[in-house]
Amino acid sequence: MFSFLRNFFRSSKNATPVEENTMKKYLIVGLGNIGSDYANTRHNIGFRILDHLAKKESLTFETQKLGDVAVYKFKGRQFILLKPSTYMNLSGKAIVYWLNKENIPLENLLVITDDLNLPFGTIRLKTKGSDGGHNGLKDTQDKLQTTNYNRFRFGISDAFSQGRQVDYVLGEWTPEEEAKLSERLDKAFELIKSFGTAGINITMNTFNGQ
Repeated sequence: MFSFLRNFFRSSKNATPVEENTMKKYLIVGLGNIGSDYANTRHNIGFRILDHLAKKESLTFETQKLGDVAVYKFKGRQFILLKPSTYMNLSGKAIVYWLNKENIPLENLLVITDDLNLPFGTIRLKTKGSDGGHNGLKDTQDKLQTTNYNRFRFGISDAFSQGRQVDYVLGEWTPEEEAKLSERLDKAFELIKSFGTAGINITMNTFNGQ
């Protein structure tokens, strides 16, 4: 009897928590540029979405290798939230590092980026495609050696005059856009949760075009 109890407590003490072994992992990457100069720009919507999620769930980002990282647990899933510190043009380096570090399969990766070709606030989820001239996606594609990865495009519209694209993308949201962003950020949060719990296909059918 006593030997049984000793063995039970000994095995319980040495056991790894079941949650850590069985929880399905996802890497959610918000693309952006580090620094206060870029914080509220259209190009940094990836960072903005993850910051919104973290605020809603009282999460704290910690500076780690190649990025700021927070962990969000929801319905048996573990979402590794990553804001790369490599600047936009080298985003792929951070993505590959964290996929390997956390042993996350490519199908559980979601990259969040801005898109000039979509109206403001429009959501478009895709499982593959070209980089569309986006430097963050271009480097991601190069480092992953594939165009087959999930990406969440957030529309910032193309309301700029000829030759002003860079200024527009790196410009801050207008007061009118800012007033509408809160609802759009909530929708983006719901999409991320759906991606991990309902799967990519159901999530695309539910959220694309909203």
